[in-house]
Amino acid sequence: MFLVWLIHSKLQRSRRNKLFFKPLPPGWIQILEDNVPLYSLLPENLQDELHGRINIFLDEKEFIGCRGLQMSDEIRITISGNACILLLKRDKRCFPRFTSILVHPDTYVTKQVTYDGLVEVHDDSIRSGESWHRGPVVLSWADVIHGSLNSDDGHNVVLHEFAHKLDEENEIMNGLPVLRDSSHYADWAKVLSKEYDSLLIRVEHRTNSVIDAYGAVSPAEFFAVATESFFEKPLQMKQKLPELYEQFKIFYNMDPAEWRNKSRA
Repeated sequence: MFLVWLIHSKLQRSRRNKLFFKPLPPGWIQILEDNVPLYSLLPENLQDELHGRINIFLDEKEFIGCRGLQMSDEIRITISGNACILLLKRDKRCFPRFTSILVHPDTYVTKQVTYDGLVEVHDDSIRSGESWHRGPVVLSWADVIHGSLNSDDGHNVVLHEFAHKLDEENEIMNGLPVLRDSSHYADWAKVLSKEYDSLLIRVEHRTNSVIDAYGAVSPAEFFAVATESFFEKPLQMKQKLPELYEQFKIFYNMDPAEWRNKSRA
């Protein structure tokens, strides 16, 4: 079995390396320029890296249209372009714990079971996206394109759901992803716990924050929502929550605030 795994791993690395350096078709680059404003903010070297990441992503993930939605290059590239930004400056792993992306034309309804004492309550829940543990990512295309085009409002369903997939790499979604160095965990836990508690207080008192109120639902949601703010509202996050910004800068090994400043120069 070890030999089989070794051969598979070697072949996978070889395939990924070939895909990584394969040029992206001009039409796909045009989709990125039209639909993913974050792409145009990236330094040229990161744009080139993103092209390779997208090739690998498209090779390893299956897009499935739901409720009659036909998959197109626009849908696949828009989703891939946003998702793969989270993978920049990492190894060539590509969200290893799932393979399928289900895309609905717009918001969709899921059944939700809650408990009120001894009573089981069944409710319908309207969703724009979700990430299943060791399962698919589910997205609403209408929300994908709206969030992608509005790249400075802190709401991007693709960044949000794929941040959950990064969080899941430590086996559970708990707001504590696998960090680059074991020495980083203490600072990560200290800063994120403090800012999560601060958000809970702000939500209770209905005061605004750079982090959307949905982040108060749980530490896992805080990580995903903070990821949205880090990439879409980096200047505000760096000014208002500098310690949190620094932790995300270390985790993602990127500085979106610098991209924004250069774009304004």
